[in-house]
Amino acid sequence: MLGTPDILEDLAILGVLDGKLAVGSMNRGGLRGAVFEMDDRYTAYDVDSMVRSKLDMAKLLVRISLDDPATPGALESAANAVTRSAEMALPLMIEPFMSHRVNERIVNDFSAEAVITSIAIASALGASSAYSWLKLPVVPDMERALEATTLPTLLLGGDLNGDAVGTYKLWGRALALDGVHGLTVGRTLLYPEDGDVAGAVDAAAALVHG
Repeated sequence: MLGTPDILEDLAILGVLDGKLAVGSMNRGGLRGAVFEMDDRYTAYDVDSMVRSKLDMAKLLVRISLDDPATPGALESAANAVTRSAEMALPLMIEPFMSHRVNERIVNDFSAEAVITSIAIASALGASSAYSWLKLPVVPDMERALEATTLPTLLLGGDLNGDAVGTYKLWGRALALDGVHGLTVGRTLLYPEDGDVAGAVDAAAALVHG
C-alpha cells in the first residue's frame, strides 16, 4: 500500500496493513494545475518519520522540466531525501518524469528517449544509490530504456485506454526484462472499465507471480 500519512495511519488503525508492505509518499506540495506545480515540496512523510513508523519503503516523485526554474530546487530536495534514505537504510522508490507545460498543464513525456533521460538523472541523485529503486512507466522500446540503469525497477500501471488485454500484454513483456521486479498499480486496478476489481487484481498478480 502506497499512500500519504492520513491514508496509511487510518489503515494501520484498522489493522489492514498487517502482513503487507507499507510505502510512504513524501512530496505532495506541487498541486495539480497550480502555477507552482513543478515546485513539488516535501509536505507529507520525511525519512525519519517513516523509520519511526516502521514503514517498509519511501516514494518520491521527480518531475524534471528543463524550462521551469523550480526544477533545480526539486532535484536538490530529491537528492537530500535519497541521501537520508540511504543513511537510514530505508529503500526508496524514485518516480522520474521529463515534464513540460502544455496549455498551462504539466504533461509527462512518455517517449523512450525522455524516459532514458529521466532515468539517468534520477539514478544519480543523492550521495548513495544503495537503497534506490526506480518506478517507471511502461513505454515503447522498454528494453532500450532499461539499459540506462542497473537500479531495481518497478513498473507503473498507467491507463488501460480501453484495451485491458493489450495493456496486460505490455506489462507482461516488461516484467520479463532484467531488473524489473514488479508492478505498482493504482487506479488501473481500482477502477477497471468492467468494474471487476478482483478480476483485474488477479490478472496483474498472475503477471507478476506467474
